[in-house]
Order: sequence, then structure tokens, then C-alpha cells
Amino acid sequence: MTHFRKIKNKKVIIILGPPGSGKGTQAKLLKKKFGLEYVGSGDLLRARRRKKDFTGIKISKEIDQGKRVPTPVIFKIWMDEFEKFKKKEGFKGIIIDGSPRTDLEAEMVEQALGWYGWTKNKRVLLIEISQREVIKRLTKRRMCKECGRIFPFIGEFKKLKKCDKCGGDLFTRRDDSIEGVKKRLAWYKTDVKPAVRYYQKRGELIKINGEQSIEDVFKDVLKVVK
Repeated sequence: MTHFRKIKNKKVIIILGPPGSGKGTQAKLLKKKFGLEYVGSGDLLRARRRKKDFTGIKISKEIDQGKRVPTPVIFKIWMDEFEKFKKKEGFKGIIIDGSPRTDLEAEMVEQALGWYGWTKNKRVLLIEISQREVIKRLTKRRMCKECGRIFPFIGEFKKLKKCDKCGGDLFTRRDDSIEGVKKRLAWYKTDVKPAVRYYQKRGELIKINGEQSIEDVFKDVLKVVK
């Protein structure tokens, strides 16, 4: 019983929102503020694709073709991460960035959190921005050629000429064209909105205005996660 009392107050923050809403930026700020572990599907998939087994090669092909990696594959990757955190000494909680993507994934995440006893101190945030803002941000954002870090077109990131982490060159991704962004918006509406509605029906969804400065968005986030 002592073991379960120890883990029940671990902080869990799920951040949802359309592409370009600044989910990753806010997740990293929260990670630094509270010392939480970060679970970002994009980062996990990029790491997994570097393993040159069948799944790694298949993930790489699917991503390069703009396809979505199926739920069983991404969920296996999540569960492997959760298991690592469970064993980690001094574990304080997790931030889940940009997932779940469907109502099925939302239900699976809830079951996984229940399995590990991490449901007592959970917040689900929806960072909202308009479609017009999504297009503006994504068609101008850049990625580092060396480490793969993505730089949103907001605040101080606009001024960067090189990656501030590794010094790599920055470039605009091919799929960050207007057509590519519209496809992702359509995917968000069909595949991610159900997860948003899932948490809304449960009375757990907290909406945050994402069309502010990074600092002001973070202030609003802190008001609801502390």
C-alpha cells in the first residue's frame, strides 16, 4: 500500500491542440519548471526510426510519405517509455505532448495511466489557435538539419539563423507548404478532434488561448497545472 501512496500524486499533463499551436514549446517549459518526463510522439517516432529493424524502417517510410503511424505501434512505444519512468528513481510525473490522437488512443492512454497509478493529479490542456494562425506559423517554421529540432515562427525563434542547441543549419520542411498544412489540419479535425471531445465529455478539458506570446500562454498554463 505504501508503494501506491507514493505514486498516486505524480503529475500528468496532456497537451492537445492543432499543429503549430505551440504544444511542444509549452511542454518543454513545463518539463523544465516541474522536472517532469517528456513524452512526445514526434520525438519518440524519430528516435524509433533510427533503429534499422523492420518497424524502424517502416516508421521512416510512413513518416516520409506523410502517413500516420498506426495506434498499436505508437502505443507500444509509449508503454515502453512509461515502464522506464516507473522504474526511474525520483520520478515526478509526465507531460504527454500532442497525443492521444483519437478517442481509441485516449481510452488506451487512460487505461495505461490507471495501470501505473498516475490518474490522481492529471490535467488535459487544449491550446487553441485559429486555422489562419496555423497556416501562418507552419509555413514559416523551420527544422534543424542536424538534431531535428523544430523552431516555431513565434517570439525569439524568428531571429535564429542556426539551431541554438547544436548549431545546425535551419530549413523549411517540404510538407510545411500551404497544401501540406491544410492536409494536416484536415487530419486534425478527423483524427484528433475525437480525442478532444473525449476529454470534453469527461469534463477534463481545459482550454488555453494559444494566440498570445509564449510567456503569456505559459502563465495561463501554470494557473491550471499547479
